[in-house]
Amino acid sequence: MEHSNNKFKIVTLGCRTNQYESQAYHDQLKGMGYVQAQGDEAADICIVNTCTVTESADSSSRHEIRQLARENAGAKLVVTGCFAERQPDAVHAIDGVTHVVANKDKENLLSMVFPSTELPEFSIKRFESHTRAFVKVQDGCNSFCTYCIIPYVRGRSRSRSIDDIVQEVKDLIANGFKEVVLTGINIGDFDGNRPEGEAPHRLVDLVKAVDAVPGLERLRISSIDPDEVDNDLLEAVIHGQHTCKSMHVVLQAGSNVILKRMNRKYTRQIFMETVDRLKQACPDFSFTTDIIVGFPGETDEDFEDTLKVMREVRFAKVHMFPFSPRPRTRAALMPNKVPQDIIKARKQAVLRLSEQLSFELRNDYVGRRMTILTESTDSNRPGEISGHTDNFLMVWIPNEGYSPNQLVAVDLIANTPQGLIGKVAGGRSCCHGH
Repeated sequence: MEHSNNKFKIVTLGCRTNQYESQAYHDQLKGMGYVQAQGDEAADICIVNTCTVTESADSSSRHEIRQLARENAGAKLVVTGCFAERQPDAVHAIDGVTHVVANKDKENLLSMVFPSTELPEFSIKRFESHTRAFVKVQDGCNSFCTYCIIPYVRGRSRSRSIDDIVQEVKDLIANGFKEVVLTGINIGDFDGNRPEGEAPHRLVDLVKAVDAVPGLERLRISSIDPDEVDNDLLEAVIHGQHTCKSMHVVLQAGSNVILKRMNRKYTRQIFMETVDRLKQACPDFSFTTDIIVGFPGETDEDFEDTLKVMREVRFAKVHMFPFSPRPRTRAALMPNKVPQDIIKARKQAVLRLSEQLSFELRNDYVGRRMTILTESTDSNRPGEISGHTDNFLMVWIPNEGYSPNQLVAVDLIANTPQGLIGKVAGGRSCCHGH
């Protein structure tokens, strides 16, 4: 069925897993002959992939749905994702919404909208406008942290098979991608979806299999709990051919009292041990993390513990979330809520410290030669292009005709609050040159 004049719009909120799914819809619709609506062109089908991780995610989700309904009157308006999962009736009630699709049906979303149409399969071949390709290897979570709505809206953990993932990575590389990020809702739960009676796979098996795909230049692991970095995984990352020397290890809080209340499965000691083991194996290893401020009962001492861990680790980047009570979670019912003005002050303190520490971390690299993968330009910095080193340091170089997605050896000559300044090295160094 040709839809050559039909237009689509997709709006994505929230996590990388949502970005991944939206890209698959994009590819499916293009395969059906749809084109992406530009600017204020009206679309025939709009998809909103919503998020409910915080209060503000809920309101952004509602806002996007209403705006699309206003600007694309008469279009099929399909809403999915975690906000739609948690409040399907409220979403149905918004004027203009034609379909609400549960998370478990996300992969069949378009066949629910076009029941009699033969559809291209749900998988991704490329990421529009990203040089990093995110590959979803698992969905759902079994952990039930007390602040988190995700297990309720995404369900129990389930994984894809290694063969399936490797095939997708091959397709991405064939489309020119050099860097792949393995992502999921709780990637440490990865089990490879093995047949009944066969031993489950582990994340380390997946990392080794993807690392061996010809043509891959960089492999990252997106988000993992510190207790899930066992020695096998550490060895695979440190000694892999293309594994990056950087990992997103989730902290959430530096206080053991708060970690226990959050129902996290590790202590600050386990977190620091994981960091130390990786740094001992590779001194250049760097870390990014997530931190929640203002969890119920968080005292000044608890908060100081979090700042202490930040200082000890010197994260390359911190994603900071002010605590937001989610209905149905245990934390929403906990006493000793932290007042908003204190949450605000703590939020500022984390952001300021995180800027300062990532600046100090980058300082250690001035004078080194490293390789960056070029990514994007910025209208505020004409004549420059940015990229990240293997260990996730931001670098700006003069844009002498580079396009995104090129590996370039650079000499790091200065540091600024916005990132390192590099000049392109005379001779190319190999991408694992430390």
